[in-house]
Amino acid sequence: MLNEFKAFIARGNVMDLAVGVIIGAAFNKIVESIVNDLVMPVVGALTGGGFDFSNYFIALSSNVTATSLAAAREQGAVFAYGNFITVLINFLILAWIIFLMIKGVNRMRASLEKEKAAEAAPPPEDVQLLIEIRDLLKSRPAV
Repeated sequence: MLNEFKAFIARGNVMDLAVGVIIGAAFNKIVESIVNDLVMPVVGALTGGGFDFSNYFIALSSNVTATSLAAAREQGAVFAYGNFITVLINFLILAWIIFLMIKGVNRMRASLEKEKAAEAAPPPEDVQLLIEIRDLLKSRPAV
């Protein structure tokens, strides 16, 4: 069983997945920083709500008197719509970046495939001659 496990772990797909998860976690930190440090302060300033959109909430309990979301959650139930908006914007930015990355990769693949097709060796002379004869026969009117 140990040898089977080693073979499973050593497979390329599992290693690729592990690398992808690690890079994804690091990439998530970058996107969170973009959202929290660059986008949300601008959105907050434009909406007149200050610089921290994630602290917008509605108290669902009369016990809640705090002005920050973390402190309000300790006091009672809150409807944290600002935090949801922050997470939603974070998701949209991440989805947009992934879309642009996939679009770029697809363009590169198409470009490489065109280059490979152009580099393909021409068919041998006898095959080329047969292709020309076939094309001439196709263009001839039917009798």
